[in-house]
Amino acid sequence: MTKRVLLASSRGTCAGVDRAIETVENALARWGPPVYVRHQIVHNTHVIAALEARGAVFVDDVAEVPEGARVIFSAHGVSPVVRTAASSRRLEVVDATCPLVSKVHKEAVRFAGDGYTVLLIGHAGHEEIVGIMGEAPESIRLVESTGDAASVEVPDPGRVVWLCQTTLAIDEAMEIVGVLRDRFPALADPPSDDICFATQNRQNAIKSVAPRCDVVLVVGSPNSSNSRRLVEVAAAAGAGAAHLVDGAGELDPAWLDGAETVGVTSGASVPEVLVTHLLDRLADLGFDQVETQQGVPEPQRFSLPLPLRAG
Repeated sequence: MTKRVLLASSRGTCAGVDRAIETVENALARWGPPVYVRHQIVHNTHVIAALEARGAVFVDDVAEVPEGARVIFSAHGVSPVVRTAASSRRLEVVDATCPLVSKVHKEAVRFAGDGYTVLLIGHAGHEEIVGIMGEAPESIRLVESTGDAASVEVPDPGRVVWLCQTTLAIDEAMEIVGVLRDRFPALADPPSDDICFATQNRQNAIKSVAPRCDVVLVVGSPNSSNSRRLVEVAAAAGAGAAHLVDGAGELDPAWLDGAETVGVTSGASVPEVLVTHLLDRLADLGFDQVETQQGVPEPQRFSLPLPLRAG
């Protein structure tokens, strides 16, 4: 029996994640430890552990940061309440919010200011959603499912717009939008796609290989929304089974019993080396033929936050 791996690219970290990690690394190099970061800078346990070893201190609340110190906001963004709290403690803020997330914040503020009800598609409790909803809580309704879409109430059905968490599965979001549009024919669209291009690329790549795979393995941490969505997308696209692994050590060989083709992909916040380790582990188990399905190139780069730019 021939055993092979279908490697679905794109792989490696995306531009927003790169910027966030580089922000902490540059802050450590310029100012030395400790460098305080509100929440995990990105949702990957290996990245967090590596930065902690260099002196990054991750906190849940800006109240844990010494008054007058410096704090980095994570890639997922924060609400105005957090910015006010940081200001009241005289903290020097370095904002590493992904520019794509910042775009959704600005859209929410603009539409709310124009009298729209914003129907925000996403998952309750996710840091990105908490931050966006905090921009205009009286004007934003969270829609997590088609059930929510069928029951959400708005004051003016003629002035509604939908926005979206950047890390959602595209098909899931569009199904919810379809229900909303049936109820609210005047529903306005975001000015441009809210779902991150790296998230879209990875979902499209795994869709192309999943129907040919007995098992799909997604490298990513359990708290990574876009990684969990990849598992769901792979299963929906026809994979025999799909599993999330934080690293090669979490691979259960029993998952591969009887399998001939294993698909491999990774979330947008996963370093390339973790994928390499998984491929090495699969090779040890006999899956040593790797066929790469090339994804869409991602040449985009985002500038570092202003306090860290050269000069």
